[in-house]
Amino acid sequence: MSSDLPPYYFRVRENGAAVFRVDTQNRQRRIEMDQIAVVNIRNGDVKPQGDRTLTDEDKAEIDRWMTARREVIAQRDIDDILRAVDYLNLTTQWAQSKATDTQLEEVTDALLMAMHDLRSVLVRKKADRLQKGD
Repeated sequence: MSSDLPPYYFRVRENGAAVFRVDTQNRQRRIEMDQIAVVNIRNGDVKPQGDRTLTDEDKAEIDRWMTARREVIAQRDIDDILRAVDYLNLTTQWAQSKATDTQLEEVTDALLMAMHDLRSVLVRKKADRLQKGD
């Protein structure tokens, strides 16, 4: 393992991360990870672990991580949506060329309802954006 370890490690959790300070400057030269905080990415809460007081350096590094993490999550959201567009196209091709009547009967209503719901939301949101542009 590299001796140039970062001073902090963020263990990603569903809504944020557990924040650890990394220490290799001990007698045994072992990697020690001391949990210093828990971060909630959704609401921006940073809770020091136990009775700790976070240093300015700790807070700055946590803020940098939260900014970078939000960017990653936003990029993944767009990628997921673009992947959904691909799935819709593949589903259309499947329905047109491969699906049996039984398979179509099984999925048609669910697909039509989901597509109707999506279309309604997209049309409403587009109308809202157009009205704001006027």
